[in-house]
Amino acid sequence: MTLDKLIEICNPLHVTNADIDVELVSFAIDSREVQENSTFIAISGTQVDGHMFLEDAISRGAKVIICEESFYTEDDICVIEVEDTRKLAGPIAQAFAGNPAEKLKIIGITGTNGKTTTATLVYQVLSTCNYKASLLGTVSKRILDNEFDSKLTTADPIELASDMKTMVEAGSEYLVMEVSSHALHQHRTAGFNFQVAAFTNLSHDHLDYHETLEEYAKAKKLLFDQLPESSTAVVNMDDKFGSEMLKDCKAKQFFLSFNNDTAYVLQNSARGISVIVEGEKIESPLVGKFNAYNIGLAFLICKAIGLSPRDIANALSNAKGAAGRMEPVSIDADHLPLIIVDYAHTPDALQNVLSTLSAVKDAEQKLTVIFGAGGDRDTSKRPEMAKVAEEYADKIIVTSDNPRSENPDLIIADILEGFENLDNVKSITNRKEAIEKAISDATGNEIILIAGKGHEDYQEVNGERHPFDDREIAREFLTVKAGGN
Repeated sequence: MTLDKLIEICNPLHVTNADIDVELVSFAIDSREVQENSTFIAISGTQVDGHMFLEDAISRGAKVIICEESFYTEDDICVIEVEDTRKLAGPIAQAFAGNPAEKLKIIGITGTNGKTTTATLVYQVLSTCNYKASLLGTVSKRILDNEFDSKLTTADPIELASDMKTMVEAGSEYLVMEVSSHALHQHRTAGFNFQVAAFTNLSHDHLDYHETLEEYAKAKKLLFDQLPESSTAVVNMDDKFGSEMLKDCKAKQFFLSFNNDTAYVLQNSARGISVIVEGEKIESPLVGKFNAYNIGLAFLICKAIGLSPRDIANALSNAKGAAGRMEPVSIDADHLPLIIVDYAHTPDALQNVLSTLSAVKDAEQKLTVIFGAGGDRDTSKRPEMAKVAEEYADKIIVTSDNPRSENPDLIIADILEGFENLDNVKSITNRKEAIEKAISDATGNEIILIAGKGHEDYQEVNGERHPFDDREIAREFLTVKAGGN
């Protein structure tokens, strides 16, 4: 990257020492990542302001500083002053990586619930149909067939550009990615275009960050506001915010609705779901009406990029979706309760899962739910989750989720405020003990939902992640129970 090219991308307000002789080799938004001859961009974050680390970046070898404030240094450093560093991080990261996004057809999926399942289904369909596809999301990142851990739903611009470069070098042609409201609001996806953008739904979540549901919706809408005419928007029109996403959207539009004759559910049972979307029958091993929307959106997304409806339907018939989403946990033994692990950690998601299990279970089956709420997150949803659990479950155990820096007992107390009747409610702070109690007390004709963590293999307490996987713990106690039968 040449300095002249970088200055051109920045469209700066002011530049100091624009004539220094340097070949820029790397780009950083964290001063600790700065190398010799790096470019450092100072971004004002939600917790830390990068402008506090300009001197640190220079001491580590930065030759160019991009900032929003006037900055003087006696070092032989180019200082580029711009209006908004956050909006520039994406385009600059792409340029340093060789603009890999231009070589990929990018599919972005946003919404409160269903992003991970929908994105995974699209990736699985593309892979089954022999398209070279990669995936970025909450559960994992996949570069073709290789899987890596994912830290955020949508990574920072530098990691995104780096991942895209690796995908292109591996031969990937398509990228399916989840797009969070935080990422949109913070312009992490600036610097590249989406061929297809999809909206699943919007409900109560992340109000600790966005403050109001309206601001949360505005953040989601940014994905559709930025689409060019050559792109396609795929939207769940049964959600009350669906039509809002499409206001001022220039892209072609595909609609999903189970409230008219374009899509409907044929069968919904514990064995799977069968739906009709735009005249095409799709049979899936996934369960629940909410998964009908995920399946329908995946179908329309794949149709928008040119796959035949029959090929899509055939691929969806074998697509299992994402780990930790309505995932059954079992061992090879009889007369044991059915364990379901799901990531549901919002009132709406919990209602989707519990109402589904309540609808498909046998009349004599009991339904138990184990759930908690994450610390350092929106506290208003805690009593709302209690109300949902009370509506559908026969037995309830409230426990710890990822308490982070909060006292887990106080989080549980917030949840308990939402119950009208505590007769069928237990609180067990230790999550492992809660799972053990539920399984040991259960009959063989019982469904136990362990909600909140899904695919996660850790529990975050006071800034540390401790190994913890609901699925492994459940198998452990199922094995104990089977030995005692």
